Amino acid sequence: MALSLPQEINALIQQLQAQQYASVVQRARQLLAQFPREFILHHVLALALDQSQQFAEASLAYAQALKLQPNNVELWFNHAIVLTHLNQLTEAEQAYRKAITLNPQFFEAHGNLGTLLQKQGRLEEAISSYQTGLRIQPQDARGHFNLGTAYRDQGQLQEAVRSYQRAIELFPNYTDAYNNLGETWRDQGDMTLAVQHYQQALQRNPEHAGANYNMGEFLYLAKRYEEAIPYFQRSQLDDWQSRVLYCLYQAEKFADFKQLRAEVIAQGPHTAPFIATLSSHYSINHGETDPYQFCANGLDFVYHRRLPELAPGSSLLAELLENIAQTDIAERKQARLTNGKQSAGNLFKRPEAAFRTLGELVKREFSLYQQHFQQAQCALITHFPAELEFTSSWYVNMQKGGHLDAHIHEIGWISGAVYLAMPETADPKEGAFEYGTHGDAYPKLHDDFPSRFIKPGIGDIVLFPSSLFHRTIPFHAEANRICVAFDLKPASHLQTAHSQY
Repeated sequence: MALSLPQEINALIQQLQAQQYASVVQRARQLLAQFPREFILHHVLALALDQSQQFAEASLAYAQALKLQPNNVELWFNHAIVLTHLNQLTEAEQAYRKAITLNPQFFEAHGNLGTLLQKQGRLEEAISSYQTGLRIQPQDARGHFNLGTAYRDQGQLQEAVRSYQRAIELFPNYTDAYNNLGETWRDQGDMTLAVQHYQQALQRNPEHAGANYNMGEFLYLAKRYEEAIPYFQRSQLDDWQSRVLYCLYQAEKFADFKQLRAEVIAQGPHTAPFIATLSSHYSINHGETDPYQFCANGLDFVYHRRLPELAPGSSLLAELLENIAQTDIAERKQARLTNGKQSAGNLFKRPEAAFRTLGELVKREFSLYQQHFQQAQCALITHFPAELEFTSSWYVNMQKGGHLDAHIHEIGWISGAVYLAMPETADPKEGAFEYGTHGDAYPKLHDDFPSRFIKPGIGDIVLFPSSLFHRTIPFHAEANRICVAFDLKPASHLQTAHSQY
């Protein structure tokens, strides 16, 4: 005996609750062929496709359901989440705003809209959205956590601390909040509090990827390399293999290093700049050909030119210098930096128009960089990302005697700096940008590690593979040396900085 439509719908809902998504999709589509205007069938189909991560088809189903019930707040909210997964951010924002218009007290919609705005670097708007949600529901731990991530991106570290602490008060087992709070204390140079909070996260979840990674990073910076390795291995996060290789190399476990490097090389393309740094150093140290071909000779892939928009006397240059002097941006403690200040947060995500304009200029130069080296047959160019995003951006303001020790940017693809103020010196090397193949106290078996230098002028940009060591040579002039530095890496549409409802 055939089931009636209400019976069919009840059966679909039961299957949906039992997570039998494939069956729901198949039967809902069959029924929609007979009953194309039955709202609940479109809704159930959308939910099943959504839960099975068939986001493009789920979006179409939500759109059909919304044609039948255009004032359904839940549908607009769910459709916005799916559109975010599809990286259709403008449409997702419109959907969240429609849900909020229909129900201004929908605090989850305010929260998710905040994450969407934050992802686009619209930090002031994101903070406002989070705060609106928290006025509606002040006991929302996720809202306080998300607000903390936006404050941290903005360089407002004390506000971030307070937000994370409030999230923990409301949800004492909030491991992500403990971990992020630890990172924020680290940014302020308080490693004791940072480690305490990493450990709090790990006590609650020993497998927490971020806390394991951060503990590994703390231990390797403390030169406790062999202790750091198991933390990185448990994290399986981002460049954890690079970090393990670093620990093995710094501990002079050369045989173990070479074995793990061979395993990593066998896994796929040579696209990890940090591994490129280590492999190059090992190969130079041991007089061998480097088998990791991120770029054959990084010294030949440095790009230097003057930006006409930043010529001395230009309005953009003046505005950038004024913003750096006047804007309230917290300092990020940097052990390698002497006689200078490094800003916290992500400068190009800040609301000031000059910083955003500079970010767009830098992106233009990255395209020109790729074109300039397009004939090169190495992973740096052949696997050059189709879309790049700023991992980080910050200013460094040095005074007389200022310098920055040799280091690399482990989480970039291409790194660089734009120079806004440079001291005049008789010695052409004072205050110069030096790049090379040795730094960070890597173990040396000899001193034959090549390096070169550039003395940038005001308005110059220098771009280089993130695998290269670089440093600022000390200068002794009574003047400031100001640059905006940055890392770009392959773009990721994953949302990892915040929680979504």
